[in-house]
Amino acid sequence: MLKKKDQFFVTGIDTEVGKTVVSAILVEALGADYWKPIQCGDLEHTDANKVRDLISHPTTTFFPERYLLQAPMSPHAAAAKEGVELSLGDFVPPITQNPLIIEGAGGLMVPFNEKDCMIDLMEKLNFPVILVSKIYLGSINHTLLSIEALKRRAIEIKGIIFVGEEHPTTEEIIAQQGQVPILGRIDWLAELNPNSIKKAAQNIQL
Repeated sequence: MLKKKDQFFVTGIDTEVGKTVVSAILVEALGADYWKPIQCGDLEHTDANKVRDLISHPTTTFFPERYLLQAPMSPHAAAAKEGVELSLGDFVPPITQNPLIIEGAGGLMVPFNEKDCMIDLMEKLNFPVILVSKIYLGSINHTLLSIEALKRRAIEIKGIIFVGEEHPTTEEIIAQQGQVPILGRIDWLAELNPNSIKKAAQNIQL
């Protein structure tokens, strides 16, 4: 039977906010397995490969992607270029008794097809969500909108991980208005390697 303890779906408030690095840190912190349901573009160095290169935990299992799509586009557009139609029923989480990190693609409203978005997959899989929030102008709005959307679907939010330079006023107002736990903040890492990931993992409170 699938164990949900320490198994999380990692999503972001936007694309390119640091989900893959945060996923590597969480895999390291938990000694977790890893699954990326769908990879769009960069197939020679997928997000799974990036995480594999960044962690030092020796027993992590990397489960294969359900879809590998060539174009670095939204899943619905990348799939259309290859004549593939994505369906939520295509995505079945791997069964493992270990902690598991599932990394999404883009943000909550990234479409899979004409009717379903990433948030629909989160709702279907029913894992607690860890939301990655990069600090930038507009990130308060994007973060609070993401929190509101998740709460509207009654999707459990494990908490937020901030990425970037410390910005107390931004972090405090998000914590106050969002009413979700803050799991930590990851500074910009000058070097990405197993040592820096292991050190960053010490700053995450799960």
